[in-house]
Amino acid sequence: MENRPIVILLIEDNPDHVELILRALEEEHTAVDVYVVKDGQEALDYMYRRGKYGQENERSTPRLVLLDLRLPKLDGFEVLRRLKTDPKFKPIPVVILTTSLREDEVMKGYAEGANSYVTKPVEFDDFIQKVKDITRYWTLTNTLPV
Repeated sequence: MENRPIVILLIEDNPDHVELILRALEEEHTAVDVYVVKDGQEALDYMYRRGKYGQENERSTPRLVLLDLRLPKLDGFEVLRRLKTDPKFKPIPVVILTTSLREDEVMKGYAEGANSYVTKPVEFDDFIQKVKDITRYWTLTNTLPV
């Protein structure tokens, strides 16, 4: 298998959270390419190569998705449902990364096919560490689908 960076799709509308997540990924020095989309519709456009993503190639298909739940246009649950009901995308791990601790949302996330449900810490250092832990597990410990 060719040694190339792991593509991560970050679906997050909060620019501060995007900045923190990108910073944590950069600090990890893991070979990743991160694509950032800011709403649920844009996420699906990216995955299905529609609109401005029509020229993306197979190498840009993510091997890991980090998904916020509170998104404009289409919420995270709808994005998750669509990805996990499409045989092409079903094997791609989706980690819900959200501020919500609501038990009903945790249950719904797993019921819709999430591979992991992680809450965003409030404290800066805790936030950075949690993203690093997620990245280490999903890119170094776990074997991702090709």
